[in-house]
Amino acid sequence: MQKIKNYINGELIEPIGKEYIDNYNPSIGKVYSFIPDSDERDVELATQAALKAFSTWSITPKEERSRILLKISELIEKNLERLAIAESIDNGKPVSLARMVDIPRAASNFHFYATAILHDASESHSMEDSAINYTLRTPVGVAGCISPWNLPLYLFTWKIAPAIASGNCVVAKPSEITPMTAYLLSELCIEAGLPKGVLNIVHGYGHKVGASITAHPKIPLISFTGGTKTGAEIARVAAPMFKKLSLELGGKNPNIIFADCDFEKMIKTTLNSSFANQGQICLCGSRIFIERSIYEKFKTEFVSRVKKMKVGNPADAESKLGAVVSKQHMEKVLSYVELAKQEGGTVLCGGVQVKLEKEFSEGYYIAPTVIEGLDYNCRTNQEEIFGPVVTLTPFDTEEEVLMYANSTQYGLASILWTENLTRAHCMAGNLHSGIVWINCWLLRDLRTPFGGVKGSGVGREGGFEALHFFTEPKNVCIKLK
Repeated sequence: MQKIKNYINGELIEPIGKEYIDNYNPSIGKVYSFIPDSDERDVELATQAALKAFSTWSITPKEERSRILLKISELIEKNLERLAIAESIDNGKPVSLARMVDIPRAASNFHFYATAILHDASESHSMEDSAINYTLRTPVGVAGCISPWNLPLYLFTWKIAPAIASGNCVVAKPSEITPMTAYLLSELCIEAGLPKGVLNIVHGYGHKVGASITAHPKIPLISFTGGTKTGAEIARVAAPMFKKLSLELGGKNPNIIFADCDFEKMIKTTLNSSFANQGQICLCGSRIFIERSIYEKFKTEFVSRVKKMKVGNPADAESKLGAVVSKQHMEKVLSYVELAKQEGGTVLCGGVQVKLEKEFSEGYYIAPTVIEGLDYNCRTNQEEIFGPVVTLTPFDTEEEVLMYANSTQYGLASILWTENLTRAHCMAGNLHSGIVWINCWLLRDLRTPFGGVKGSGVGREGGFEALHFFTEPKNVCIKLK
């Protein structure tokens, strides 16, 4: 079987300890490759390579940095099909989803930041005729980038691209559950001519590699996407070291549907916002609140359409849902369905493991699940499940649904369906979330800030917010007379 390698100082190398982790294909439930079980020695090697490269890369003209990043973007596009298939095998998602979303977005991330650095401008402030102030922005140094398993290449590049575009060098850790496309990216970086040490990818467990990156005294910046519990641990270690932190964490997002919505547009989008990537997107709307006057109509139509969604082989173009990422995660999601029953919920459809035939009989498949009859503040409605499970709750007033929506520890994204412009603006202003989609979902402009409030994280990614995060601002004041 294939052995994935670390990418350190421009070369693909084995972990120092020569130990490996099993890498499962979730669609068949079997090991198909091996991942380096790296440790603090590999992180140290990567950090030293990054530190050495930083002295040159940080002063490389932005036009040259842009050229190399554009080349990486082109190579991702050129290898789209290969990367999409690899992402599907590693993660369990339908190939069609990886082909349409994950891989194109990874290419766009590099392209956006390759061009953004050519157009970024610093601030200047004139103090009448006495002085002028201007802002210099310089790269921080070595950035630690730790990414999750749900959108592996998409979110990996979301961190790496702005970090290296702005002149930093990177020590990165992809999820040990879905490492393959990060490994393939390292091959593309070599082909693109990225200088040695600018990007270093160390594979392995979070408690070894992630913890070593977080605690390393020569890595002054951490960008992390993942669970809120892990984010809290990173903050506990990094904050006393005065590291810059960007934490994009969990979500329990409300989808609020008013009776005056465009019903057909809403129902089609809600199917997607509920179950895209098997519900394993931090932006999915897992709590659906429906105005009471259309509750029964919505429930009947929604459940009918959910039952028709095909769960199957991720390579099958007709499969709407593939496998969830691991056996452990499948068991966790199904345990929440049982919890919902104990809390008084009624399962309207799904809620069970789906058993496919032949080579897929051992895969980790779950039927898309819809539950009603739960209190807004029960555990099922408060805790992040991160799977193909949604709950339905009726509401009567704007005040009531705002209370429901804002009741969790999370505040990442909200979805709002209404044709009332005044209501849309008022609700958006009062929802405790970093993103509000009105009459749409997952419509992203890469120039906009991305992130959450409360337990959903600290800081913002995306656009010039990310470029600024990966730099240190310095004010220069010149007295004119």
